[in-house]
Amino acid sequence: MSTAPGETSTEVGEMSTATTQDEAQPGLPEQQTRRAAPARDRYFDLLRAVALFRVVLYHLMGWAWLPIVFPSMGVMFALAGNLMARSLGSRPPLQVIRGRMRRLLPPLWLLGAIGVTGMVIQGWGPSDEGHPGWWWLHLGYWILPLSDPPYAEGLSGVHGILGEDWAAELAGPLWYIRAYLWFVLLSPFLLKALRALPLATIVSPIVLAAAFEFGYLSLPGERFPSALTDFSTFGACWILGMAHQEGILRRLPGYVVPSVAPVIACLGLWYALTHGFKAGNDLDDIPFAQSLWSFATVLLLLHISPSWTQWPRRLRRWAGSINLLNSRAVTIYLWHNTCILIAATLWDHLWSIDTLSVHYPWLLESPWPVLALVWILIAVCVLAFGWMEDVAAKRKPQLWPSGAKKGKRARKRVTAGR
Repeated sequence: MSTAPGETSTEVGEMSTATTQDEAQPGLPEQQTRRAAPARDRYFDLLRAVALFRVVLYHLMGWAWLPIVFPSMGVMFALAGNLMARSLGSRPPLQVIRGRMRRLLPPLWLLGAIGVTGMVIQGWGPSDEGHPGWWWLHLGYWILPLSDPPYAEGLSGVHGILGEDWAAELAGPLWYIRAYLWFVLLSPFLLKALRALPLATIVSPIVLAAAFEFGYLSLPGERFPSALTDFSTFGACWILGMAHQEGILRRLPGYVVPSVAPVIACLGLWYALTHGFKAGNDLDDIPFAQSLWSFATVLLLLHISPSWTQWPRRLRRWAGSINLLNSRAVTIYLWHNTCILIAATLWDHLWSIDTLSVHYPWLLESPWPVLALVWILIAVCVLAFGWMEDVAAKRKPQLWPSGAKKGKRARKRVTAGR
């Protein structure tokens, strides 16, 4: 299934809370800059990893209740907003925006180079969008996704490997890239507004969502409604992340968030249940309910927000997997839909084996082996394409950046210190 607007990575473009070279303070020696770098917030790393895993699970299973259990997109936007506010607090806005775009776009360009080439090979070309000039112009959104990058519809697949209409699945997750880019561009203005009028700025996207939902405002044009809907649905989560970084949420009395957030969540859930929330019509199709539920959940998660500079004992066994998900979140997000399509196509091909179809239909009907295959294919994509994230971040490219060796060295130092 394709990725619906409102569903799906991660926080993309700035998946790591570690300070990178583009965040180094000018004028300071390299060693001093490294010492001043803030420690990773492992709680945020955990939230990001859970959100990404939930995204993959949802896009395969399609369970409508999963976005209720954990609204991944709201969480991802909040974490991105938090990091954006931290960077804007220490560096010029243009430098921050340039750094975010540099980390975001190269993995997209790699996806586009492979995907668009495949579409062209299968016959997609300038004649598919009327005037050839429009086709070439729209291809520019694969370079700078201010709007949704174009793709060929109805393409035939590769028998037994890749299902039909694969280009739609490839391009499905790209709404998030577009939304993230616009949030990054707007962040300097949002941060100024947040500092001047905190409450009004935080709730303004929800007010906008209500205005669209109840007909007080209409969405203009053909290209911009998606961007406006993204802002009205998830803008409050992004701004909440900024407010957390600015210390605005910490200044609230301790009882406020636990008292207010459940009320907002119940309102969002009630609205969803009374407006067609069910399998095949989940929160993504009810933007106002999505905005309320995501806002309330993010507010609670940020209120809890333990500051973990080291992994708690119970989570240490998962540290390598969580580190890998964070280090390769862009790659996983961009390619996971295609991996799901390939896995489903390969698994469906097993029905042609008589022994399996006659004696083990329950196995062929189960989605869990497909999920395992999806993650195997995602691992292949991490090995094949993940290095681009390191190049974008000006890091030494790695094939499998789980941080296992670094963690072992750290534990040895702690042991030696004892």
